[in-house]
Amino acid sequence: MNCGNTTKLGWSWLVVGVAALMWVATTSAVSAASPELELVRKLNAAFVEVAESVSPAVVVVRVRPKEDVEKEAGSSFFQFLPEEMQKELQERMDRERSRPRRTPPPDYFPEQGSGVVFREDGYILTNGHVVKDAEKIEVRLKDGRRLEAEVKGVDSESDIAVLKVNATNLPAARLGDSAKVRVGEFAIAIGAPFELDYSVTFGHVSAKGRRVMLDAVMMDQDFLQTDASINPGNSGGPLVNIEGEVIGINSMIRGMNTGIGFAVPVNLAREVAEQLIEKGRFTRAWLGVNIETVGETADTTPADVPVKEGVVVVRILRDGPSWGSDLETQDVIVGIDGQVVRDVVDLKRLVSRKAVGKPIQVEVYRGDKKMQIALTPGELPEDRMAMMRPSRRAPVEPDTASGAGLTVRELDAKTAKNLELEPGEGVLVVEVAEDSPAAEQQIQAGDVITKVNRRPVRTPKEFRTVMNDGDLKKGISVTIVGERGRSFRVLKEVGE
Repeated sequence: MNCGNTTKLGWSWLVVGVAALMWVATTSAVSAASPELELVRKLNAAFVEVAESVSPAVVVVRVRPKEDVEKEAGSSFFQFLPEEMQKELQERMDRERSRPRRTPPPDYFPEQGSGVVFREDGYILTNGHVVKDAEKIEVRLKDGRRLEAEVKGVDSESDIAVLKVNATNLPAARLGDSAKVRVGEFAIAIGAPFELDYSVTFGHVSAKGRRVMLDAVMMDQDFLQTDASINPGNSGGPLVNIEGEVIGINSMIRGMNTGIGFAVPVNLAREVAEQLIEKGRFTRAWLGVNIETVGETADTTPADVPVKEGVVVVRILRDGPSWGSDLETQDVIVGIDGQVVRDVVDLKRLVSRKAVGKPIQVEVYRGDKKMQIALTPGELPEDRMAMMRPSRRAPVEPDTASGAGLTVRELDAKTAKNLELEPGEGVLVVEVAEDSPAAEQQIQAGDVITKVNRRPVRTPKEFRTVMNDGDLKKGISVTIVGERGRSFRVLKEVGE
């Protein structure tokens, strides 16, 4: 009986155990099939699919630079460096040139970037700074092939370059439409950071329409910002969406491991690439003005303009298309040929694609007065920065009226002629006091002031009167003509 009871007890425990196992299995199955987990699995599979589908079109760009290229001194950036740094770089280059030159081995490619095949017949997109001044370029495909590449064209204003390899039926990436990109959507970067080929990182599109460099260095800026990890070596590689379409060409980063990277929108890259292939260069129209978006800085936004959107004309460059036109500094541009201009990106986009030499209608506010001005865009020169470099002036003797740290005298005929002004069309700055409002705004001896608070000044007496009528606490605007063109500055008490 005891044995019988023991047997029954054992069977009971067995049944309970089996039931427990079945419950665990059922619970696990339910958990495995939960909608949330299934969604994550599908997203995981989507990232894997994008990486597998796009990577064959990505290439590693290996570059051997020219030995005799003075990269620093010959670049557009060199002149903007402090004198001490210019001297240090020049000394370093002199030491490099003095060393005996050796013939590099065939596989010597000390610099590396990324690229993406966008046409099956051998055309590759990359960054201009990756291949600039290259002596020899080699691209390596995902399948291991190594092909010599030639540069078909470089556009420094957008940092886009096109390479050509002698091959057909290459795996080409699909180009998307960057105009449809939305902030917050997934973004996936593929490239060769730190020589780690075919690295895949993902994040989001953080912002659109970013301008991250001085206009003097790069004109065409409309960057996509992303937090997908981009590092040195990613330059020229693709930024793609969850559909596996290229939406940008990775171009630059802001700091290391900051999650702030920038890519050239693919629509711009495509447009530039087509012209580079067709004629070896990309043609832009321009007006020859320095501009800022309304409200970007308090000092350059005229207080009497009744709009909160538009573009302020800060400087009109000498020898530029707008020099001698009816356009004036402090004008606020709000439209081009009937299309609204809200900011600098709008203006550059609209003007740069206009036909060179064909007049356009520019809608501006001059104070609270709205008017139409006819301007004729010119072709953006390759060395437009040469037009902005100040020349050295001989010192002149101080004379009469002072204000805000400025000493001026009557404008002489010779200076007026050199600056294409009429005699008496302004007063000549002959001295700028240190630590003054004028010095803070970088006004120099040799500049000519033609207006103060938009009122013409022809003599030192008029200059003194108008300056005394102004308020340095609120700000006094002065229109200046110098070697680089026409501009305006706002003088305020130092420290305000």
